[in-house]
Amino acid sequence: MSVSYNSGSGSTVNTYAASAVKALSLELKKLQNEPTEGFHITPNEDNLLIWTVGIFGPPNTIYQGGYFRAQIRFPNNYPYSPPTFKFLNKIWHPNVYDNGDLCISILHPPVNDPQSGELPSERWNPTQNVRTIMMSVISLLNEPNTSSPANVDASVMYKKWKDSKGADDEYARIIKKQVELSKEDAKKNGIIVPETVEEYIVKPKLPENDAGDMIDMDDDYDHYDDYGYSDDDDFEESDEDSGQGEN
Repeated sequence: MSVSYNSGSGSTVNTYAASAVKALSLELKKLQNEPTEGFHITPNEDNLLIWTVGIFGPPNTIYQGGYFRAQIRFPNNYPYSPPTFKFLNKIWHPNVYDNGDLCISILHPPVNDPQSGELPSERWNPTQNVRTIMMSVISLLNEPNTSSPANVDASVMYKKWKDSKGADDEYARIIKKQVELSKEDAKKNGIIVPETVEEYIVKPKLPENDAGDMIDMDDDYDHYDDYGYSDDDDFEESDEDSGQGEN
């Protein structure tokens, strides 16, 4: 099914948003042609500045067999400013706020903030893209940054688990419960979750209706200049709104 974007009455084309849509359309086409293991993406049919992603728990980790959904919201001036990343599943992790917002250096604006403990080179820059974001997120799942946690309790629990070499398994037990809940979510949505390394490194099988909903990039996104955006379509969020502080 092709996706079209219709301008609302009185709306005007936002030059920045049109540029962002063009960049994202190219990224989406490349991801469809050259899929990367560990996740799949579904763009919003009414607004390409919103994507839903499904992350598959990496094999041989406590996340194995899990399916974690998240939403990426891109600002109108993407890729010059970073998107926001919010988990839609409940996930217990040192770098995930209680509301699902992810705290990761790659998505922090490229400003010099000595108090954050982050180097400017670790922060967002326009050469980053959805693929590099997702690879960083998947890596962070199993290797949290405990030096600047978003969830202090989860960070303390994770350290106890690691320091005890698994003897203090409260952290692992919580994650495994969330993995089991996520499996139910995957089953409900017709998602087949890879369990082995062999299954993980190939493109996971998606529901038949997803295959039928693949976007015809040549037919639709070549006309990105015709997309209309009103002031309400500016998805840049303040730190206060997103719950995402500098860490």
